[in-house]
Amino acid sequence: MKPKVVVVMPAYNAAKTVQVTYDDIPKEYVDEIILVDDASHDETVKKARELGLKVFVHPENRGYGGNQKTCYTEALKEGADIVVMLHPDYQYDPKLIPEIIKPIIEGKADLVLASRLLSGTAISGGMPFYKFISNRFLTISENIFLGQKLSEFHTGYRAYSKKLLTTIPFMNNSENFVFDTEVIIQTVYFGFKISEIPCPTRYMKDASSINFKNSLVYGLQTLLSLLKYSLAKLNVKKSKIFLK
Repeated sequence: MKPKVVVVMPAYNAAKTVQVTYDDIPKEYVDEIILVDDASHDETVKKARELGLKVFVHPENRGYGGNQKTCYTEALKEGADIVVMLHPDYQYDPKLIPEIIKPIIEGKADLVLASRLLSGTAISGGMPFYKFISNRFLTISENIFLGQKLSEFHTGYRAYSKKLLTTIPFMNNSENFVFDTEVIIQTVYFGFKISEIPCPTRYMKDASSINFKNSLVYGLQTLLSLLKYSLAKLNVKKSKIFLK
């Protein structure tokens, strides 16, 4: 039986790009599209509703992680077998949806990451050099601690199986950007498989991006998450992100 594929869009001030993102989604591969608005100040909600998307609105800003918690909770309520997280700022190519869900359909992975570094277009696509360097440093560190061989841990374009999302305690994760890292760490901790596909890099004026200060905080939080993983594996201390 064909799995139900739900695309979720964690949105914040994406009124200028949600239309073009939606237009490029290959609808024949997607059963439903959900947009969660994190208290935007523009017309994101209006635009999304005009497109016929199922829209959920946070009355107050909860942060990137908090947005995703609502995304996955609502997708699972809709009976999703596969959930694709696609940013509505058009930074990632929606046309890759058939490729990002394929490893899950074939039973080869429960988490698929669309890697900008695997494609070799990170710098040419506009990724700031400091982000490229920090991305490489953190990815190398994460591969060492987690025993993986991934090209990138910090992409925001991902596909998840229902089994993964109903197993990992993602509601215990951060409400901030490090949520993404915690999900990958949980995926490894609970024994699920991770796969990658190449994805072109697109940094544009209207695309969302965290600044240098927040990037630094994110990097430190990522390293702290790796420490939590190590302590849990050694049975020294188990963080709430590993408690079901």
